[in-house]
Amino acid sequence: MNVSTPQLPPIPRLFTQRLSSTRRGARLARLFAVEQLRTWPVSPSLAGRAEGVIAELAANAASHGRVQGRDFRLTLTHHEATGTLRIEVADTLGEKLPTLGPVPGPDSETGRGLHLVAAFADRWGTQPHECVGKTVWAELDPSS
Repeated sequence: MNVSTPQLPPIPRLFTQRLSSTRRGARLARLFAVEQLRTWPVSPSLAGRAEGVIAELAANAASHGRVQGRDFRLTLTHHEATGTLRIEVADTLGEKLPTLGPVPGPDSETGRGLHLVAAFADRWGTQPHECVGKTVWAELDPSS
């Protein structure tokens, strides 16, 4: 008689960190995430794309989603079974959800952030919070 041992599904790896809504907080978000991704089994190309997405979303949270005295939260979730990496940046300013506008002109100094996120990510979107704030998320597949 063969008896098989049930296998538990892999538990996703999770990293979350609250950071101040400042340029320093945005820079630390990128640095912490890069260090965390080094400990997970993700390819260098996926980690590189993730670094770009995290830098843009954290910078947006610190500049456009900033509420005085409130932090933003970075969450990374790596699903080992699929290899998908989900990046979430939550801030406390929910009145204005980010949208992908027209591509800015070559002389424009702003407006490219979400275009970079859209280029690096396989999927991205926003999720308003019931109480206050929003989450901007992006998912990166390993084979892209």
